[in-house]
Amino acid sequence: MFELMVTGRFAAAHSLRNFNGRCEALHGHNWRVEVVVRGSQLDQADLLMDFGQLKLLMNQTLDRLDHRHLNEIPPFDQQNPSSELIAKYIWEQMAPGLPAHVAMARVSAWESDDSRATYLGSGAPDGA
Repeated sequence: MFELMVTGRFAAAHSLRNFNGRCEALHGHNWRVEVVVRGSQLDQADLLMDFGQLKLLMNQTLDRLDHRHLNEIPPFDQQNPSSELIAKYIWEQMAPGLPAHVAMARVSAWESDDSRATYLGSGAPDGA
């Protein structure tokens, strides 16, 4: 099994609904995102996939969040824009763009240097 990891960043504001604390007020973070994909099959160039393609897919997703008020964009206009759900959103946006032999392994969303949430999904597709 092979794994690739890329990292990215975005800045965004949010407020947590139904949260009894300071984070219920509008505030922002400089988010760091870590995306890990995996698979057992390499392509004709002996790569799981090109790092550049993986970074492009991640950056396209992060661009939709960057410098935004997350509570105003779907699905966070209905769901709480928690670190947990941000990680899940990134997973769900990226997964369809991966080659068939590559699966998402995990996505971590760091809202500070010492606080992160990780989404592991519900399993890899067949053949990964």
